[in-house]
Amino acid sequence: MPETTPRWRIEPDPDPVTCARALAAAFAREPTLSWICGTSRTARNHWFEATLRTHAALPGSLRHALTTPDGRTVAAAVLTPPGATPGASARAAWAARTALRCGPAALRKTLRHLHHAEAHAPAGAWTLEFIGVRPDSAGHGAGRLLLDHVLATTDAPAGFFLTTADPANVALYGRFGFTELQRTTMASLTVTAMVRPSSA
Repeated sequence: MPETTPRWRIEPDPDPVTCARALAAAFAREPTLSWICGTSRTARNHWFEATLRTHAALPGSLRHALTTPDGRTVAAAVLTPPGATPGASARAAWAARTALRCGPAALRKTLRHLHHAEAHAPAGAWTLEFIGVRPDSAGHGAGRLLLDHVLATTDAPAGFFLTTADPANVALYGRFGFTELQRTTMASLTVTAMVRPSSA
């Protein structure tokens, strides 16, 4: 039988900028990023780049990408270990880059969203910060493959935590074992916090 080339491969620890570009495309219509950055593609790109550069410096942080055989990144996932937060200087640098490149309003909205999200994170849980698939690759199982990989390979005894403002994602994550923890109304958003216990 002829050999078949896999459609995608998992790329561990991809470059933060590569992940940022994939996620900026994936989140083009996501409610939270639309609220923060408006319709500006440039602002969204800068926001993800500033955020993922800061995140990459966190000890223990994880990034995964799904790539095609020719090296094109079609999806990315970003996770933060329990209790990991940027230091004061890293937060200040991120805030300055975000305000400069995305605008002061984007910075204020991001900080407001982070305050609500962090308030609901269970102690000891890993946070699934972002997972997304480029629109031109969506609907073919890429997101499922990447999320299955993330959940299976991350040592998370206290489980996983995430937030989403997209109602369609609540049902989607429910199929992966996440349950609703809290719903919060923030400006025009309804943000749902979700948790998934460890499978160990």
